[in-house]
Amino acid sequence: MTAASLTGKSIAGLKGPDTSMTKMLQCISPIDGSVFAERPVIEPAAAREILATARDAQRAWAARPLADRVAVVRAGVARLGEMQAEMVPELAHMMGRPVRYGGEFGGTNERASYMADIAETALAPIVVENSDKFERRIMREPHGLVFVIAPWNYPYMTAINTVAPALIAGNAVALKHATQTLLVGERMVRAFEEAGLPKGLFVNLFLDHGTTEALIGTREFDFINFTGSVGGGRAIERAAAGTFTGLGLELGGKDPGYVMEDADLDAAADTLIDGAMFNSGQCCCGIERIYVHESLYDAFIEKAVAIVSGYKLGNPMEEATTLGPMAHKRFAALVREQTKEAVALGATPLIDPKLFPEDDGGAYLMPQILTGVSHEMRVMREESFGPVVGIMKVKDDAEAIRLMNDSDFGLTASLWTKDTERAAAIGVQLETGTVFMNRADYLDPGLCWTGCKDTGRGGALSVIGFQNLTRPKSYHLKKA
Repeated sequence: MTAASLTGKSIAGLKGPDTSMTKMLQCISPIDGSVFAERPVIEPAAAREILATARDAQRAWAARPLADRVAVVRAGVARLGEMQAEMVPELAHMMGRPVRYGGEFGGTNERASYMADIAETALAPIVVENSDKFERRIMREPHGLVFVIAPWNYPYMTAINTVAPALIAGNAVALKHATQTLLVGERMVRAFEEAGLPKGLFVNLFLDHGTTEALIGTREFDFINFTGSVGGGRAIERAAAGTFTGLGLELGGKDPGYVMEDADLDAAADTLIDGAMFNSGQCCCGIERIYVHESLYDAFIEKAVAIVSGYKLGNPMEEATTLGPMAHKRFAALVREQTKEAVALGATPLIDPKLFPEDDGGAYLMPQILTGVSHEMRVMREESFGPVVGIMKVKDDAEAIRLMNDSDFGLTASLWTKDTERAAAIGVQLETGTVFMNRADYLDPGLCWTGCKDTGRGGALSVIGFQNLTRPKSYHLKKA
């Protein structure tokens, strides 16, 4: 496809808006640097009209029985699944994920389905008393209008974390997607409306940063969920200051893995390296640093190098490709800078560049494993969000715990051992949102998705996700 065919025209069945306005958002494809899609920015006044319509639709939606809302959301997700043939190459064009891995429907459906399954229980009233004299209960009421600011790396799965339970709980939803995945919001709204969701209840907004902050600052939303950078989270907090708008923030990460002396070495190497490199390392809970007990260190390194050396970097539209380009050349530039600095400080790169001639110095970036690293290096402290991982040798649990906690972030930690009690005891000491044992880079919808420190605050999915997308309302009824 050419850029001209994509501008303001039908894209995989999506009709684009009029592009006569001068201010445009552009998705630059990492495949070849071309403009894959563009959309005009919505002016503040027009955005407020759209949001007012959503609020009007929300009142009728919240009044519908919970079972009806659940059924419509399930149907919307199913309709999204029917679009996979169009969505998979679309995602490859927008952010570089190889088509061989398919789309995101598996995870999207798992999360939405779980939230639909638990909705009746999670949103049930808490009955404190129902006697001859009093009825006392706590109800869960929707906030009203929920604003979802979604990232590009897993644009469907990260958005559905909030979109599905927010709608189920009776809210209206406004979605702003990252420019890199410009078409995702259009497609999601289309799918849900085709499945029977009232028009205007779930809206997609093409906003620039200034308009976004202005809308937040004038309290156009009742709850905001943002997934993105630490800097972006700070900007959201500043914009919302004094409005008392509830916030959910999932920000950066530097997730560690720890391989103990009794670990299944093959499983640990396979899972942790995949967690570090899949999606070109662009995963919210991807593994960015690994600590290995000294007794397994050499064997782990050997296996890790063999795994990475077998990857194929290239055009994501080709089935043979296992690593596509990073979503933008500036993201790759950061990883290159961190790696170069680490090597200058004494780190050793183990992956031969000759294996990856497709590395063009731009968005196409070869994977790398670094040893001889320390926490004085940016690559072990700052979020990389790319296909590079540092591996350190440790002598015991105490050293591993100290190093895992030596971070400004706290999203997940992956522990590898056959001893569940040991893993649990270590988990208590870790400053993180989720503790994994013998797995990594996974989001369990039955558990709260949360973080600490600079990773952010709040919680998505699980029963707690419903609690965050509603407000408690108490009833104290004295019977005559």
